[in-house]
Formats: sequence, structure tokens, C-alpha cells
Amino acid sequence: MAERPEWNASGAIPPQSKKDQGWQEEERPPAEWFNWLFNRTYESLIEHDGLFTDLENGDFNLQTSGTNVAIDDSVLSFVANEVQSAIDELDSRQVNITNKLPDNAGAHNSIYRGKYLGSEVTTEQYDAISNGTFEDLYIGDYWTIGGVNYRIAAFNYYYNAGDTALTNNHVTLVPDDNLYTHAMNDTNTTSGGYIGSKMYTEGLDSAKTTINSAFGSHVVNHRKLLCNAVSSGEQSGGSWYDSEVELMNEVMVYGSVVNGGAANGLYNIGAEKTQLPLFALRPDIANIRSAYWLRDVASGTHFATVRSRGNAGRLNTSLAIGVRPAFSIS
Repeated sequence: MAERPEWNASGAIPPQSKKDQGWQEEERPPAEWFNWLFNRTYESLIEHDGLFTDLENGDFNLQTSGTNVAIDDSVLSFVANEVQSAIDELDSRQVNITNKLPDNAGAHNSIYRGKYLGSEVTTEQYDAISNGTFEDLYIGDYWTIGGVNYRIAAFNYYYNAGDTALTNNHVTLVPDDNLYTHAMNDTNTTSGGYIGSKMYTEGLDSAKTTINSAFGSHVVNHRKLLCNAVSSGEQSGGSWYDSEVELMNEVMVYGSVVNGGAANGLYNIGAEKTQLPLFALRPDIANIRSAYWLRDVASGTHFATVRSRGNAGRLNTSLAIGVRPAFSIS
């Protein structure tokens, strides 16, 4: 018998009208409906597996008015066969559902699973990333390496972006918690923007060392548009730079500009102009009860932050708060 597929995300029950009508051509059902369907299938398999185990062990008795009535072996055999047929049917339906969900970035960006993937990225997992199928990898899945949970935040988020296009299939990761704390600058200034900050020039070095130790040559180096000038407290210039590990911006976390808005907001936003699927599907994961920096210039003395209480904020650049960067592997 095939290994029982596991799916723990409970999802949301679709309306009765959708159950009666079914999927329509070119429809893109909500991820939570798929999670409900997969979870119900998984829970049903658990129930059937328990019954089948009891039958195999001969532990099936019928309770009638306080008296145990033994079941004839032929009846046990019949019931066992029926249960096994039901399990096989459920397995088949699970496979059919999975086959109808294509293995590509678009499909896998729409489902949160949150499964533990191991203590290292396996050869098979790297192959699934590099060939663009992302087989058995979903948003929220994570590896635990060196005590850090690295969680999948997006598939092919930067594909075809950059003054030199990134054409490698990739997975973007975000650690569950801050790696450490560090100030953006020694004094309260945003002069020189993100590129001119102490965070950029040396504050991310420890994060880069940790991440490269965990993922080696698989860390993607690609081109990002980053702010390098500030005028009257607003970002006023930027350029394309080689990048491996960077602080996130407000759009990646919140899905919009909050404190970093200005006429030249493009230098804060750069190529990261849409919310990471991780935070779109699970907004609570942005809230870690500890403040961390975002790279958006918010004034002449402030960079944007995610505050410890979960609100969007901005803080003086000389404060040492959390470093929670994003990066990609391929």
C-alpha cells in the first residue's frame, strides 16, 4: 500500500454551490479550498487506516446490548476488502487532484503548506528548484539549518528582473526570526540611502556568512535596484547593484508602501514591487514579536521597520534592532 499523503493545513470549506458546481474552465480556486480538500482526504485516510489495522489484528467486535458478538472470518475479510478499496480510491483521487495542480511557480506560489523539509536542501530538492517544477515544495515549507528556520517565501520572485535579467529558477527564503540586531547607522541619518548605510556596508556581513554557510554556492547573486541618495528626507536616487542577501522593503512584507512613500519611491521599491506570497497567505508570519529593519528610507533620520507589536513603523537609524533579510537559492 502506498504511503499515506500528509496534509495538515485545514483550509476553508468552499460553499455548497461550489461543491455542486465543481471547478470551471480556467478557474483559479482559492488556495484554502485546496487545503480543505487535501486535509479532508488526509483525515479520512487516517480514519480508514485505523479501522483497517483493527481488522488485520482481529480486534473488530460488534457491541450489542452490552454483549460482544464475534464476527465471522468471511465477514471480516469482506469488510477488510471494502476498506482497502476505499483507501485505494482515496489514494487515486489524491493523485488525480495533485496531477491537476501543475508543478510550476504560479501554482506553488498560491498554496501555503508549512512542512518541515529537513536539515539541508537535498539534491532532489535543488533539482526541483533548478528545473522550475518546484515539486513537493510549497509556500511556508522550511529547512532548519544551524538552528535557523529558513522558510519559502516565493518561487521565481525575481525571474526576468534586473538590468541583467535573472533567468535561473529560484526560491526566495526568509528566516522565521531575526538573525541578530544591528543599527542602520551610527548616527541618526539616512544620508546615502540604503547603499550608504552601515547596515549595507558591514551590518549584513554576519547574515551573509551564516546564509552562505547553510546554502553555499546555491545562494543567488543577481541585480537589484537600491537607493543610494536622499534629499530633503526622501529617497532621490538609486542604481543597480549585485546582490545576494538584503533587507526586505515594505512592499515585500506589507504589499504596499507605508512609511517609505515619496515621489521617488521607486528607489525604495526597486524590483521588489509585489508582496511575497508568504506574507500574502500568512500575514501573521510577518509578526515575530521583535522589531526588525526594512530598507525603505522614511525620513532624514528614519528607516522603515516592522515593529514588535506587528504595526508598520519607522525608527531612528542609530537604534540596534533586528536583522531579518531575504535571499534566494537556485
